[in-house]
Amino acid sequence: MTDRKIFAGPRIRRLRNARGLTQTAMAEELGISPSYLNLIERNQRPLTVQLILKLASVYKIEPDELQAEARGSISALKEMFADPLLIGELPGDQELIEIAEAAPNAAAAMIKLFRAYREQAERLSDLSELLAREGRVTALSGARLPIDEVHEIFERRPNHFTALEEEAEAFTSVLNPGDDLLGALKAWLRREHGIVVKVLPVATMPNWRRRYDRHSQRLFLSERLSPFDQLREVAMEACLVRMTVAVAGEIQALKLTTDEARRLARFELGRYAAHALMMPYQAFQAAAVRARYDIDVLRSRFGVSFEQAANRLTMLQRSGAAGVPFFMLEVDNAGNRFRRAGSQGFPHSRFGGGCPKLPVHAAFAQPGQILVEAVEMPDGAEFLCIARTLEGPQGAFSERPRRTALLLGCDIGFREEIVYGAALPGAPAASGGKSGQGAVVATPVGPACRLCERIGCLARAEPPVTRPLGLDEMVTGLSAFDFQ
Repeated sequence: MTDRKIFAGPRIRRLRNARGLTQTAMAEELGISPSYLNLIERNQRPLTVQLILKLASVYKIEPDELQAEARGSISALKEMFADPLLIGELPGDQELIEIAEAAPNAAAAMIKLFRAYREQAERLSDLSELLAREGRVTALSGARLPIDEVHEIFERRPNHFTALEEEAEAFTSVLNPGDDLLGALKAWLRREHGIVVKVLPVATMPNWRRRYDRHSQRLFLSERLSPFDQLREVAMEACLVRMTVAVAGEIQALKLTTDEARRLARFELGRYAAHALMMPYQAFQAAAVRARYDIDVLRSRFGVSFEQAANRLTMLQRSGAAGVPFFMLEVDNAGNRFRRAGSQGFPHSRFGGGCPKLPVHAAFAQPGQILVEAVEMPDGAEFLCIARTLEGPQGAFSERPRRTALLLGCDIGFREEIVYGAALPGAPAASGGKSGQGAVVATPVGPACRLCERIGCLARAEPPVTRPLGLDEMVTGLSAFDFQ
């Protein structure tokens, strides 16, 4: 036994609770006062040698058990906080002791998660080494893939970049496009930079949407692309050429960790700038309000696709001239997520599939039709959701077309401002304002099966990680994954 003071209050408390004892009863068995036991359990008094021996005698435990649990957790927690990802958050030894002793189960879960993270990092490192041996060099981050880093950062912030919006407005004044933005962009690229835009057949560009040849100063576009997508590709190229400084400033502000992530962010910002150029903020925001956010009206008015107009709606967050705060999600029919924007208010799972009851998955059964539905999260939050399929680049007759589905949504409180709100089933609004709106029939959904605790859900694909499985051989629930 060392001379070091031993504080094991939470361990003593768990020992007492496990035996169903009150502090008074335990104090009597140990021959101490209840007030003294209370101080011990609150870690305001250390355990004496005599008391440790008494505990071992009365409750048949080994003296080392009183700190073995915490000691192992403390060393593991120190290892966790020494990781470069958390090095700036390193707590003191006393704080680690308090974590390990007061919440041992939570500490064990944190340690388990950290070890899984380290295992993934090691696998990525091995993969990077293997690719390097094969001559396929890629920048794999030890913590996460560059594309995951970019997606996480973009999804975590509002989908609005003030500097790019201002640059797009200045560019529009220079172009003075009238009703022919594509022609104005082609003329500007040729006049200012000697770049010629040319559309090539599929046989010439079987694997590319767009290709810029620096030597011949020609921008090649695939004929697979729709006229709307061709316009966006040209607008992206022009914006990345003209807005180099502004784009670089936004990339720096994102604080990305790898060169590959910064290149990916440049593509995303170029796409944003293209949408800002194709749909100028002031004109688009005013038109959206007048049309009550009717996407088909907006796409016709600005000569863009349904996806482009819906994407632009998530960007209307300028101070003093903000629109309805929309979020957007794009998936394929396998549930793979391609794009998410403005999702701060809508719960989602980073890993695994989303909720199969979202209308975005039902859209594939009715291609080209707009589905409108109200959904309710487990915490009671309700959202108005609009879903529709999107057609990708056109292929040959022998190729299966690429089809995805788009989910656009907002808080249910905005339904009176949106044309789609009238399509919701349920009682009509009694008066203006969120509080005066009538109830609607909302579909119960969740962020993901593993995070959802809804009981009796026929669509459940996984048990929740927050609940133990129900293993009653005499009772079977509606779901294949019963839980307690």
